Amino acid sequence: MSKAPVSRLRLVALTVATCSLLALPALADSQARIVRLSDVQGSVQIDKNTGLGFENAFVNLPITQGTQLKTLDRGRAEIEFEDGSTLRLTPNSTVQFSTLSMADSGKHLSVVNLVEGMAYVNWLGKDEFTLNFTREKVSLDHAAHFRVDTSTQTANLAVFKGDVAVASPSGEVTVAKKKTATFDATDNDKFTLANNVPDAPLDAWDKEANSYHDQYAKNNNSPYGYGYSDLNYYGAYTNVPGYGMMWQPYFTGVGWDPFMDGAWSWYPGAGYMFVSAYPWGWMPYRYGNWMFLPGFGWMWQPGGWNSWVTVPRYSGTTPAHFHAPVAPVAGTVKTVAVGRGGPSSTMPPSRMLVSAGSAGMGIPRGSLSNLNHLNRQVVKDGSVAVHPAPQFSTTSGRPSSGAPGYGPPQSTGRSAPSAPSMGHSAPAAHPSSSGTVHH
Repeated sequence: MSKAPVSRLRLVALTVATCSLLALPALADSQARIVRLSDVQGSVQIDKNTGLGFENAFVNLPITQGTQLKTLDRGRAEIEFEDGSTLRLTPNSTVQFSTLSMADSGKHLSVVNLVEGMAYVNWLGKDEFTLNFTREKVSLDHAAHFRVDTSTQTANLAVFKGDVAVASPSGEVTVAKKKTATFDATDNDKFTLANNVPDAPLDAWDKEANSYHDQYAKNNNSPYGYGYSDLNYYGAYTNVPGYGMMWQPYFTGVGWDPFMDGAWSWYPGAGYMFVSAYPWGWMPYRYGNWMFLPGFGWMWQPGGWNSWVTVPRYSGTTPAHFHAPVAPVAGTVKTVAVGRGGPSSTMPPSRMLVSAGSAGMGIPRGSLSNLNHLNRQVVKDGSVAVHPAPQFSTTSGRPSSGAPGYGPPQSTGRSAPSAPSMGHSAPAAHPSSSGTVHH
């Protein structure tokens, strides 16, 4: 994809940077908001306004006002907002989060600038969202699903669901469902409307990612939607007498604790925040409380929704050799790894070993059917070899059952300490993104 004009990029970047420095509140301010970098594939970089410029990004990093995010060649990323709305970036794209705030009414206000590349937006309509691209502006206060891409000559907005109003130098236009607006950057951004939505290579990725969230975010009774689908995919709730509903990830094992792998990441106005390395590791580290229950292991108790925390909470008796999460000493702004550190941002392998103590690390979203069943196998055998499907489609086509990576895996048969299987069975993954395991 062609890059936007250099002069235009510099103007946008300068304007956003200036506004960010002037408007960025301390994160302790109740009006400030933080959203989630919920998925990272390939090379993705983030600039958190630390003065270090761009650095490697990984899943579960908080996104704050003024943050810039860019995907490199073959890189992809997803950002989740509080209500579960998503913004997805294709390779060679850059966005700037110029506003993440809260109105006096309590409604969340989000303003994002697409500097270059292509983005998919699935907005659920509970809050207000603005997307600036080229010299166009989309303002939403209702549900819509659309795709935007920019280049030197043109910008295109294609609508899958809902309707999207666009303000441009040449006037305003409302783009209805299954229509595409093209803006000519060489002619005062004059627009034309087409009664169709041309296919793009990553449309299937976006569609299947939405299906994943729709399926696993069902029956959410918490006030927040970001991260909830991952809790249902990677673990299960159990009603524990004396404690109520408690959540636990699959594949925990004896000796596992929720703070053994991750990183401390520094943010202006907040200091160091703990970032979990696990793909489900958002809500349990921002709300509620971790507890170690004899006979069960570490479990998360939901709650504390009015207090977003930078250092995760835990209470009760802890096991021997437990190392509490302690933020690094002030004076540096570099990311500090814990255990295995933040997860790598490489594409998942076609074959992997799932073992007790992994807690789901390395398993791409939706790539294996029914992790609860796989969890029982790991409890029995210690570890199981699997062939995960790709994390949703990377092209508009879908691999057949005979494609590489879809053959029957073999159990390793090795024994290892393991925790008891917990909770209810999770629903099966989306059919197009189910890998295979040995039954």
